[in-house]
Amino acid sequence: MLRRILLAVPVLVLGAVVVVLLAPGGLGDPEPQVVTDGVSAEAYRDVVGTAGDLPGWLHGLGEYGAVAGVFGLIGLVCWAGWTGWRRRTPVWVGALLVGVATVLAYLVSEALKLVVDQQRPCWALGEVTTWISCPPSGDWSFPSNHSTVVGALAAGLVLLAPRLGLVAVPVAVAVAALRVVAGVHYPHDVVAGLLLGASASIALLLALSPARALSRPGARVPAGLPGDGVPTPGRR
Repeated sequence: MLRRILLAVPVLVLGAVVVVLLAPGGLGDPEPQVVTDGVSAEAYRDVVGTAGDLPGWLHGLGEYGAVAGVFGLIGLVCWAGWTGWRRRTPVWVGALLVGVATVLAYLVSEALKLVVDQQRPCWALGEVTTWISCPPSGDWSFPSNHSTVVGALAAGLVLLAPRLGLVAVPVAVAVAALRVVAGVHYPHDVVAGLLLGASASIALLLALSPARALSRPGARVPAGLPGDGVPTPGRR
């Protein structure tokens, strides 16, 4: 147990260090952080400028596509947990831990928003046209909550169910990218969110999940995947 906790600590530390390096500042500064220059701001301008020229019917992807991605990943974690519980394998414990890690990472991201106080790019760079309405001033940008949640869910699935992870990782990246394309986050916001969520999920699984819940070559988990001998949706 102690060895596994010691393995989890570097994951948390590495994730925290990268998130701090990506942050624009804000610790102890009462004024909002306004980012108008740098690689992330320029990338944001390029992406949002290009997105503004796309057909209007695509704009709904910025909001509804991201939400669908979040719920899709929640569904995959629930499926992995449910099939693990049916087979009485430790995967269901790992799925619960992924849920706990996701909630904890979300709470940390909310706390970071209050510490960093970074203005949304659609406020800081007022000349841009966004797919969705800019959140009100005071609804801070760093890190992205959507990205934090999908980062935690996808990283957990990679460890618990690698085949589902092949689906989960692209979905998580797509959700994060859509938050930038929609105009409500800088690229560094979503990268920080993905890393925050992923490090929380990986660390908690390494520290507390039963060893057999973490998939490895030749393991019988995750349950419910093609070839595992357990019925999948639509398969009998």
